[in-house]
Amino acid sequence: MSLERQVRAKLASKRNPEQEKEAQTWIETILGAKFPPGELFEDVLKDGTVLCQVINKLKPGSVPKINTSGGQFKMMENITNFQAAIKAYGVVDIDVFQTVDLWEKKDIAQVVSTLYALGRETYRHPEWNGPYLGPKPSEECKRDFSEEVLKAGQTIVGLQAGSNKGASQSGQNIGAGRKILLGK
Repeated sequence: MSLERQVRAKLASKRNPEQEKEAQTWIETILGAKFPPGELFEDVLKDGTVLCQVINKLKPGSVPKINTSGGQFKMMENITNFQAAIKAYGVVDIDVFQTVDLWEKKDIAQVVSTLYALGRETYRHPEWNGPYLGPKPSEECKRDFSEEVLKAGQTIVGLQAGSNKGASQSGQNIGAGRKILLGK
């Protein structure tokens, strides 16, 4: 099997149809419209217009101009505008897919992962009360300890590394000792 085919097979194996269906349902709920029947998930998202509409619903005005016609560079510009808008919305740069992942259908699993990252980010925006996608992110649990409690903690022996109350294995010989024979 050629290297290119192996890479494509590996990327295809990363795809999760259940997650794609959940992401599609989330997008349809936000936009209030179903995907065209018979079209593949990645084909609907490919030109970036649906993605731009989603971010504009989450945060109005995020993408001021959505290109609906023009060449492939205009459509790829939609994807780039979507990526910039979700970064401004709070999605971490490492969670954002590359434009070619969607446009050339190279890594649709990464596109779905980005949609999940966007869905998680909606939890952090109290102005959004619509549907959510993915688990709610954890919140910081800041604790303030008094000096008295901190000093008491320094006297306690930590048992994470284990404790054997001073015992050691010195003096134990199990089996035969190591013999090094020189000159043979």
